[in-house]
Amino acid sequence: MLLRQLEYLCALAREQHFGRAAKLSHVSQPALSEGIRRLESELGVQIVRRGRSFEGFTPEGERAVAWAQRIVADSDALRGDLSSMRAGMSGVLRIGAIPTALAAVSLLTAPFCDRHPLVRVSLESLSSREIVHRLAEFDLDIGITYIDGEPLGAVRTVTLYRERYLLLTSVDGPFADHTSVGWAELASTPMCLLAPVMQNRRIIDRYCAEAGVTVVPSVEADTVSVLYGHVATRRWSTVIAHAWLHLFGVPAGMRVIPMDPPRRPHRIGLVLTEREPEPMLAHALLDVARHVNVRKELDALLAAHLGEA
Repeated sequence: MLLRQLEYLCALAREQHFGRAAKLSHVSQPALSEGIRRLESELGVQIVRRGRSFEGFTPEGERAVAWAQRIVADSDALRGDLSSMRAGMSGVLRIGAIPTALAAVSLLTAPFCDRHPLVRVSLESLSSREIVHRLAEFDLDIGITYIDGEPLGAVRTVTLYRERYLLLTSVDGPFADHTSVGWAELASTPMCLLAPVMQNRRIIDRYCAEAGVTVVPSVEADTVSVLYGHVATRRWSTVIAHAWLHLFGVPAGMRVIPMDPPRRPHRIGLVLTEREPEPMLAHALLDVARHVNVRKELDALLAAHLGEA
């Protein structure tokens, strides 16, 4: 069994198409097909369902794909570790982060890049479910997501901060004299929120439901920047996570007001697949996280904005 054949299988699992998988693998389509046929012969099972085109994997093929992804990931980690020992740490650190945490990621990546200038960082905005899936397929080195909400599977987690919620609203709106806002009060307020596919929105919906109301926003979006663009018109309000202040701050004419503390706050943290040995680049980011107090940085920023208000 050749590692190259396993790489072909991983490419086919990713692309779900022989031609695109061959292009990704930098070989001809016949060469990729032959490599997978030899792998089937050696393993003694049919891996791919074939018709006039790719039709998916057999049950044995699905199991083979999972093993191939793990073996290829370990091979890449081995090369990376030995390369780092030869010439200083290098390679690509692949991070997937939920949109609500993206605003604060630079608190980690900036010092990481200072320590390891030869390493490139690839950062993707993904839903919490996509992060879990991509980690399981060894398509990410590390995720930044909620760690105490929906199932994460067999992973290691490191807490970065507890998410705190604020109403971002007009300085002269109906909450002008409020020092806090209850979740039930959102039901009578023109709102824009993230789309329900985002875990942050599902969390907000649960808090509102616990307060006995359902909030129907006028505007839904899948990015934080779109929410800020709409509240800046001063026609709508939104609920923000305090980490967003690190990147977006508070637009002119707006203010932030603390939401009533929820009964069960949620934590944002680093998530990585349990593997031995631990990938060197992921370990390096964990080391940075141990020296950067993200929670303290964000709490100080929040206090500054509330003080100004």
